[in-house]
Amino acid sequence: MKEPFLSAVPVLKQLEDAGFEAYFVGGSVRDYLLNKKISDVDIATSATPMEVKSIFSKTVDIGIEHGTVLVLTGGNSYEITTFRSEGKYEDFRRPTEVSFIRSLTEDLRRRDFTINAIAMDRTGKLADPFDGQLALKERLIQSVGNAEERFSEDALRMMRAVRFVSQLSFHIEENTQAALKELAPLLENIAVERKRAEFEKLITGRDWKAAIKIILETKIYSYLPGLNNRKAQIESLLSYDCENLTKIEMWALLIFSLKLSQQDIESFLRDWRLPVKEIKLIQKILSHLEIRLQRDWSVYDLYLAGNEVIASVEKLFLVIKGVHEPERISGLMNRYDSLPIKDSREAAVKGSDLIEWFNLSGGPWLKDTLMKIEQAILERKVLNDKQKIKEWLKECSQN
Repeated sequence: MKEPFLSAVPVLKQLEDAGFEAYFVGGSVRDYLLNKKISDVDIATSATPMEVKSIFSKTVDIGIEHGTVLVLTGGNSYEITTFRSEGKYEDFRRPTEVSFIRSLTEDLRRRDFTINAIAMDRTGKLADPFDGQLALKERLIQSVGNAEERFSEDALRMMRAVRFVSQLSFHIEENTQAALKELAPLLENIAVERKRAEFEKLITGRDWKAAIKIILETKIYSYLPGLNNRKAQIESLLSYDCENLTKIEMWALLIFSLKLSQQDIESFLRDWRLPVKEIKLIQKILSHLEIRLQRDWSVYDLYLAGNEVIASVEKLFLVIKGVHEPERISGLMNRYDSLPIKDSREAAVKGSDLIEWFNLSGGPWLKDTLMKIEQAILERKVLNDKQKIKEWLKECSQN
């Protein structure tokens, strides 16, 4: 056993010393068995929330109605959830009622996939009533029990199944995938924000192409914002070979594949409920990508784009062109770093200087002149010095 399990072992022991069962459960156990990095652990116990609160001195009620208590101990925090069974689900997402139980097996029975229905005690011994270890060995995503029932309870589980294909490079068991295709329309009942969270994990996974293919085969794409009736465009995304693109860059590549117009990009991303800051960044990347596909970078293009956008645009350009020359990006970064100015605020001349020198009121000429000065500085036609710029403008007006 390793961290973060080791630090949490005293928590399980404290629950056991009080007469209750306690186990590590869920994704942390799965990732431990896959030898993947683990960020935090979830704990399940036979103790009720009130019993958990009586055992630990510092707790927070973060979801006590569903059996979850946050325990603060040893400088760490742990979510401890009581074994439970669930009643009928409403809105294809949440159970109408939760019953606290004392059976670990029954608690694991309500979980989505067998790979997530494995529990581990504080000694490292596994409880695996639904053959999750076998599924891990066979790299298989299989529902716990009847797939149609699991997806009807919580339709978001369908997105999670496909997301695991991307992240884990697993495949989906035949009956489970058949249920995906049959019940995909239930995704209309799921909040866009929930679907986006799963989709973003999917498109940034190492096997995202396999996941996209399943989305196309099962017609899940028809129930995702802006993707209905765009099968051919989504398929074109599969023609690109790319690794290590960021979430933002993958959104940009998807939009490029969809061939959305500049005016449609914002509405598409708003439909996905992306934050405004991310929408603006994606728009900027796509705007500069359009220019990059027409010509090489000018110093003014580099200046307007900025280092973050330059790197993303060039990565996407190389992907679209099918070229593997990552050194191009470092070369562009060097060019950007050597620019005399990187922001209009760094220019030695301001609008007020121009108004004073030319004895004119503000207007479109002011913005045009400032842009002309920035370009001249960037092209090293004039030093970024107020007096030098004044003299240069005087010379330009005489020519």
